[in-house]
Amino acid sequence: MASLGTEDAIAFGVACDLTYTVFGATNSSPQTTELFAGDRAPTLMKYVKLGAAQSAVLIGVMAFRAASNGGGWARAFWPAFGGVLTGTMMWLMYAHALEAGKAQAAPAAGRR
Repeated sequence: MASLGTEDAIAFGVACDLTYTVFGATNSSPQTTELFAGDRAPTLMKYVKLGAAQSAVLIGVMAFRAASNGGGWARAFWPAFGGVLTGTMMWLMYAHALEAGKAQAAPAAGRR
């Protein structure tokens, strides 16, 4: 039973890392989102949505595989929880950056 906790911890960590990696691969930084929110908001958020969708599919596969490998759906909890938690934190961070950026003037053209 002790190894089950270790496996759950590993599944949680891998799911979190996978979600961060997908967002990193599909999005510019939240700082860039904040700087250019005024004129590029739809494009910036399009990639946040694509990152979220890709993460959901990959975490779904991971959770399904965990459940079908013995232990039932209880084994799927940690990868699903890790992915949902990390995806939510990333979404909120980009949403905050977008709103903060809309509230301020865009940077001068020479400073991009």
